[in-house]
Amino acid sequence: MHILVVAEHDGHRLRPGCLTALGCANSLVRDPDDRVECLVLGHHIDNVAEDAARFVPVLSADGPSLHNPVADRYARQIADVVVTSAADVLLAASSTFARDIVSRAAGLLGGAMASDVTAVQYDGDRLVLQRPMFAGAVTARILLHGQPQIITVRPTAFEPADEAGAACPITPVAVRDEALPNGITFERLDSRSSHRPDVTEARIVVSGGRGIRSADDFENLVGGVADCLEGATGSSRALVDAGITPNELQVGQTGKVVAPELYIAMGISGAVQHLAGMKNSRVIVAINTDPDAPIFEVADYGLVGDAYEVAPQLIDRLHAS
Repeated sequence: MHILVVAEHDGHRLRPGCLTALGCANSLVRDPDDRVECLVLGHHIDNVAEDAARFVPVLSADGPSLHNPVADRYARQIADVVVTSAADVLLAASSTFARDIVSRAAGLLGGAMASDVTAVQYDGDRLVLQRPMFAGAVTARILLHGQPQIITVRPTAFEPADEAGAACPITPVAVRDEALPNGITFERLDSRSSHRPDVTEARIVVSGGRGIRSADDFENLVGGVADCLEGATGSSRALVDAGITPNELQVGQTGKVVAPELYIAMGISGAVQHLAGMKNSRVIVAINTDPDAPIFEVADYGLVGDAYEVAPQLIDRLHAS
């Protein structure tokens, strides 16, 4: 079996989610003939390729047309490499990058795809996948019929790959810039710089909900606790809809799915849409004024109280420790 992992990177290093995708790929290796490779795409990506080569052999697709991750070009390049390398499985971390690009590559390849997979195992020669459905109410066991198989895995569900010990080979991949589609033009990237980790990659996430009344309060209370714990901040949809927090912080069924080691929910009632995005966290702490809030049903620790009173006390205790 040949497993090809699509690298997601920041232009310098692999993102943490990619390391867990590599870890998942390595766990699928059973026979000496099985192999895992990492496909790195972009322009001037020597540093990224060298970073990936710490774990597995690398295929490096470097060209001016791949400078920005534009879906039509990246998908076409990925599909071409899958065909020429005869990959059996195309694997990536489940992220906005994969939803935009890897799913498009799957359409070009005509294989079978499963997204947001949380477990993989063999049943004889068959690869059995598990993924949540219906807002996490059901975990489905599925088989993919068709070649190649395209899989995106939830980063928090797998252990990161171990380093190989010695640098693995890096093989250049031909990029024919003139042959790649040009139907999409990259204009600019609008994002808010933050000193905090990404909510999908953080070990600790502190989220605020309807109980937080303004952007300043969110930063002081939710952000203050997160900074003490060196964690990320998250948000319920209610705060996003109210314009208090940006969409990129939304955790839930229509936002980002997280499963950190510690999830602190402040002023979040626990609607099923939000629970779908965080209920697999290892430890859940809930702070809410309503003792009957649904969030307490999934919480490991619960405190009935006002976030405006509890958060400052928690920040003071953390600073003192």
